Amino acid sequence: MTPSGHTQVLEVSRWVSRFAHLAPRQGHSGGTVLDVACGSGRNARYFLRLGHAVVALDRDVTALADLGATCSCKILEADLEAPDGFPLSGSRFAAVVTTNYLHRPLLPALIAAVEPGGVFLYETFAQGNERFGRPSNPDFLLRPQELLEAVHGRLAVVAFEEGFVAEPRPAVIQRICARNMDADLSAPASLYPPREAPPP
Repeated sequence: MTPSGHTQVLEVSRWVSRFAHLAPRQGHSGGTVLDVACGSGRNARYFLRLGHAVVALDRDVTALADLGATCSCKILEADLEAPDGFPLSGSRFAAVVTTNYLHRPLLPALIAAVEPGGVFLYETFAQGNERFGRPSNPDFLLRPQELLEAVHGRLAVVAFEEGFVAEPRPAVIQRICARNMDADLSAPASLYPPREAPPP
């Protein structure tokens, strides 16, 4: 667990890779992806390989030094948990991606940063994970269906899962893929109906 409360893992999240194709390459942002609490930059690197421009945001960006010369990647250092910690208010992105990180006051700003037709990909630990290890602090664990409540009335849910997973290690997670409801969402949503992870 890093000081900012998220785990650094090099392999891209399977949830992110499953839905990455939904990030539009055209639109207000020109297809730019925001990777929030990016850590080692695993998700940022993945979207760069897919041809997207990326904004990588974290309070410690030392692990991203090798991306500094990449013209398609903008690196921003900010304390996301400070009162004014989100430095991109008013900006909008083709995808807003967060994995293994939770700071609840930030959720409304992240949802608002999804451009019309854009996608919100969020995956982190949930209540019950304390049985398996860290994080165990309730501040870092989502409540049941909390992500569904966060996007209700603002984004259209494409897929949602919560429950126990055995890989890459035993954990209780919650994850969502949702799209800005200002665009036509009917076709993508029909391809990925919500489903639940296996119970513990």
